[in-house]
Amino acid sequence: MSGSPPVLVREARPSELRHLAAIEDSGAPLFREWCTGDLPPALVAPAPTGHQRDAEPGRLLVALDPAYDGGPVGFAHLLWLRDDAGLPAAHLEQLSVLLPGHGRRGFGSALVRAACEEARWEGHGSISLCTYRDAPWNGPFYRRLGFREEPRPAAYLRRLREHEQALGLDACGVREVLVRDLDRSDRG
Repeated sequence: MSGSPPVLVREARPSELRHLAAIEDSGAPLFREWCTGDLPPALVAPAPTGHQRDAEPGRLLVALDPAYDGGPVGFAHLLWLRDDAGLPAAHLEQLSVLLPGHGRRGFGSALVRAACEEARWEGHGSISLCTYRDAPWNGPFYRRLGFREEPRPAAYLRRLREHEQALGLDACGVREVLVRDLDRSDRG
């Protein structure tokens, strides 16, 4: 987007938490179009509130559009988990952009880059996520940003996938665990 101001990403302010569920819910029509079968309730149920997300250990980052005065236009929810050895692990739990008006304009990419940098500054060597392998705005999007499939996920990541399976998320397509290594020499 030449001529557009850069995307501003920062930690969410308490007054912005009320916008996050609506941002996430705006993606439901996209899943309705993409999923050929019945949508699992977890994909169409009302999203967790920003306050619920904020109560979990991690970070909430928001993307702002200077031309939009209705609050954040996207968010990334990072969770600080514990791996199988009890060590800290970074996991991108949710990435959402307000659709349709703010999709494909760089907000999602900026949020992912900021989430990776935040995890790196917290001392994490990698960041993981679970996503749909074939949805264009999921697996292919994250691969372009440096994520790779983890064919043998650690037990704590397998437990996340088992939870997703229990929610019925696999009904819409193949889900996978992706990981991106983070080091101080890689800033983007």
